[in-house]
Amino acid sequence: MKQMTTIGWREWASLPDWGIVIRAKADTGAKSSAIDCSSIEELAGDRVRFTLRLSLKSNETLTLETPIAMRKHVRSSTGHGHDRIFVETTLELGGAEKKILVSLTCRKRMNHRMLLGREALAGSFLVDSSVDHWATPRVKKALK
Repeated sequence: MKQMTTIGWREWASLPDWGIVIRAKADTGAKSSAIDCSSIEELAGDRVRFTLRLSLKSNETLTLETPIAMRKHVRSSTGHGHDRIFVETTLELGGAEKKILVSLTCRKRMNHRMLLGREALAGSFLVDSSVDHWATPRVKKALK
C-alpha cells in the first residue's frame, strides 16, 4: 500500500516544471485543480500561452507556453459552468511528487492563487483540514 503524505488545508506547492513555489489551498470539495491565470491564448499545435499571477500582494507574473492536456467543462463554486483548458505539470509537496492536471482560470478574487482538487490529491495526499502548513513551513520568499 502506498504511503500517503499528510498536508494541511493550505501549503506551499512547488511546481518545478515552471520554477515556482506558490501558496495552494487543498480543497477536497473540488474535483479538479486550478491556477490563477490571465491572457490565456490558444496557439497552433494544440498549445497554450498563459500568464500566471503569482502573488496577491504584487503584480509579479510569469508567462508560460505548454501543450494543452485536455479541454473540459467545469462548474465553479458558484455553480456556473465554463469550458477550461487543462495543462499538466509536476507538483512537489511534503516530499511527494506527482504529475497533475491544472485548469487555467481567473482566480484574482480568491485568496489563494492555486486550488488543489481531489484528482490531484487522490492516492498521494491526506488532508488534515484543521492544520495550516502541515507539510511545508511558511516560506518567507515564496509567493503569496
